[in-house]
Amino acid sequence: MAYHSGYGAHGSKHRTRAAPDPPPLFDDTSGGYPLQPGGYPAPGADVAFNVNHLLGDPVANVAMAYGSSIASHGKDIVHKELHRFVSVNKLKYFFAVDTAYVAKKLGLLVFPYTHQNWEVQYSRDVPLPPRQDLNAPDLYIPTMAFITYVLLAGMALGIQKRFSPEVLGLCASTALVWVVLEVLALLLGVYLATVRSDLSTFHLLAYSGYKYVGMILSVLTGLLFGSDGYYVALAWTSSALMYFIARSLRTAALGPDSMGAPAPRQRLQLYLTLGAAAFQPLIIYWLTFHLVR
Repeated sequence: MAYHSGYGAHGSKHRTRAAPDPPPLFDDTSGGYPLQPGGYPAPGADVAFNVNHLLGDPVANVAMAYGSSIASHGKDIVHKELHRFVSVNKLKYFFAVDTAYVAKKLGLLVFPYTHQNWEVQYSRDVPLPPRQDLNAPDLYIPTMAFITYVLLAGMALGIQKRFSPEVLGLCASTALVWVVLEVLALLLGVYLATVRSDLSTFHLLAYSGYKYVGMILSVLTGLLFGSDGYYVALAWTSSALMYFIARSLRTAALGPDSMGAPAPRQRLQLYLTLGAAAFQPLIIYWLTFHLVR
């Protein structure tokens, strides 16, 4: 027994002299990751490591700060240029409407002959918003009428088996381009007539956009009652719009400051008003006749 005991002790002492482990081929870089029991990094550990590494990198922080400053500066430039060409406060004025105003204005556009007072109302030298003054121009009705016209044109083309996205896009772009050209022509006429008034691009855009209401009524009547109904509605809406444009431009936009002008200038302003009114039926017909068969 003593012999076996000594042999065992000698064997244990001999086993403790094991060869050292070979050096690793690569450095261990997993020390920054929390390990699971199996020795693998925990889920999301590499993402957390990368985020912490980026946040702790001064170069990355400088780059992020510089990018944020550039974005903020670009935003300020965009807002500055937007306010330069478009006054947000003035634009809000033209959309200050309510349901009662919209209903009354639509009735005035369809039947304007009994309306008496066409002057725009003021309060402390500031024009009242459309919801408080029926004579004030707005952009809500022209905008919604344009969208409705495009949808109605798509429906009319679909009924006639002629619908395609290209045709509908051409119809919408043509209607928009005609209004833009009309506004530019009116601005040029106002400049040449040397009219001194509060007439702005938004005013002219509103008055020009009211024709979409007549276009909708004409196309809808044509779809329901055929070409005869279309021409009857076209004649009515065109005459009503001509009367409305002539009275509105003459009284509300051009009237007060033009009364003391010389006779030639007054005639020029009168021709401008009548020309703008007479041009409406031509545009309405050109943009709607192909939708009724």
